[in-house]
Amino acid sequence: MHAEGFDRPEIDAFTRPYWDAAADGRLLLRRCRACGRAHHYPREFCPHCWSEDVGWERASGRATLYTWSVVHRNDLPPFGERTPYVAAVVDLAEGPRMMTEVVDCDAAALRAGADLTVTFRVGVPVFRPT
Repeated sequence: MHAEGFDRPEIDAFTRPYWDAAADGRLLLRRCRACGRAHHYPREFCPHCWSEDVGWERASGRATLYTWSVVHRNDLPPFGERTPYVAAVVDLAEGPRMMTEVVDCDAAALRAGADLTVTFRVGVPVFRPT
């Protein structure tokens, strides 16, 4: 847990570049130098070809909405104070799928395939309609 609460996992030496970039308003991905595919969440190896030759790259911040659910009740901190909220899975422009939250939207107006743009809340990437 970090100083702001339960918003993100503990930062370790491997994930520090990801969280430092997010704090600066940049979304990072990992890309495999062996097969060329990007992946998210950050791992020290490629989940596609198992190569350890992977590196960080800046994502465009563009995504499309794959699926979502409006959460009306959540007893876990800090989510209980945020209900209702839109939990979502998005397809990043670079290919990987990412679990996230959609903010600044009318949940009833959301549609699969909607264009989204990354924004950051307390150093955590979330998305909003473009």
